[in-house]
Amino acid sequence: MNFNTYYAPTGGLPAQTELTTNRAVFTEAYAVLPRGTMRDIVTSFLPFWTNTRLWVIARPLSGFAETFSQYIVEVSPGGGSDRPETDPNAETVLFLMEGELVVTVDGDKHEMTSGGYGFIPPGADWTIHHRGDAPARFHWIRKAYQRVEGLDLPTAFFTSDEQVEGVEMPGTNGAWVTQRFADPTDLRHDMHVNIVTFQPGGAITFPETHVMEHGLYVLEGKAVYLLNQDWVEVQEGDFMWLRAFCPQACYAGGPGRFRYLLYKDVNRHATLSRQFA
Repeated sequence: MNFNTYYAPTGGLPAQTELTTNRAVFTEAYAVLPRGTMRDIVTSFLPFWTNTRLWVIARPLSGFAETFSQYIVEVSPGGGSDRPETDPNAETVLFLMEGELVVTVDGDKHEMTSGGYGFIPPGADWTIHHRGDAPARFHWIRKAYQRVEGLDLPTAFFTSDEQVEGVEMPGTNGAWVTQRFADPTDLRHDMHVNIVTFQPGGAITFPETHVMEHGLYVLEGKAVYLLNQDWVEVQEGDFMWLRAFCPQACYAGGPGRFRYLLYKDVNRHATLSRQFA
């Protein structure tokens, strides 16, 4: 049984008496989508899905973050899709926050519950259906897979938050732990989606500045996050979207632990727009 909790949006609209001002911001280096921005009026729909709506919280944008898209998908009872993906080059990570899903990949059935994690390679034949009595809400992260001659495609796998042991970051005495769902040494994978956990007082104590793009969805707790030159308060249900080389750090002040789902692109050369003789 999974004893972890994950904040998931439920939509709705604020009252007319509420203030418009909030923490939403989009800059040249990062964006913050607070949980209050995920309302009914900004949901989207997809072809070949039934009883389903979604919040698109990241998509490739020229000059910003270009490698991935990320959705929060809400499937009502009986909903789902026999043709969820229309791009044969798209690879998928699913992370289920609430509800129950049945995902079938190339004939193999996988039953997912809260905390469930699944990776699906490009070109796979897969379906997804909701069998529970209450809405299911999950993250769907998609990336155009970068093939490399001599490397096979990664294979599908399913696991869960509970099954993957966290690895303590060196010198942190357990205050900073990362759960890596894909083997970091498996170069077939060109993206990783991990869960990062900070105990109260845990911190990233230097401004990480690197080539990887990030999507960070706060599953639990609150913290202060450095994004470029700005310290920003974030809480469960918020999403941070970072372009490459955006400086970043954080401090988890408590009272409880701070956890987020983290996307990053890995293990590939930078794509060059022109080839020179």
